[in-house]
Amino acid sequence: MRRFNFLTGTMVVLATLGLCLPPVALSSPPVTAPRVADVALSDGNVLVGQVVDSSGAAVAKTHVLLQRQEKAVLAMRTNKQGFFAAKGVSAGVYRLMVADSQMVYRLWAPRTAPPSAQRGALIVIGNPVVRGQYGPGLRNMLANPWVVGGIVAAAVAIPIAIHNANDNSPGSP
Repeated sequence: MRRFNFLTGTMVVLATLGLCLPPVALSSPPVTAPRVADVALSDGNVLVGQVVDSSGAAVAKTHVLLQRQEKAVLAMRTNKQGFFAAKGVSAGVYRLMVADSQMVYRLWAPRTAPPSAQRGALIVIGNPVVRGQYGPGLRNMLANPWVVGGIVAAAVAIPIAIHNANDNSPGSP
């Protein structure tokens, strides 16, 4: 009987713990494709862009690498204001790499880009800004109705299991 009560109590605790964990903790992280930004090339198929740090200040004299299908196409260097330019770039999907940052761009030939396309590439390096709605805090966990339901269920089930485990009536072994 003690084994049964121990097993029941263990199952109640594990079920309560399972309800307390957010569903995200039990799932695998989503695989996301890199964000692709549209950029319109200037006349003469010129790609212009700027490299800035996380505070918005221009990054001068840094190396910029233009890649297409994992092959280096062109290496550039920014000027004092952080700007760079590449002439004769054909339309297509490219990766711009600077220091520890990279971005994927879909370059459009002059006057063929969609209205939402940017006029140049902007690369932000340094500490990335990460914004999120939910954190690991207790307040966010208590906002989940399943967590609250699990706490209530545990508050009811655990005292009952303890009471039944301490039942010393003469008929029990």
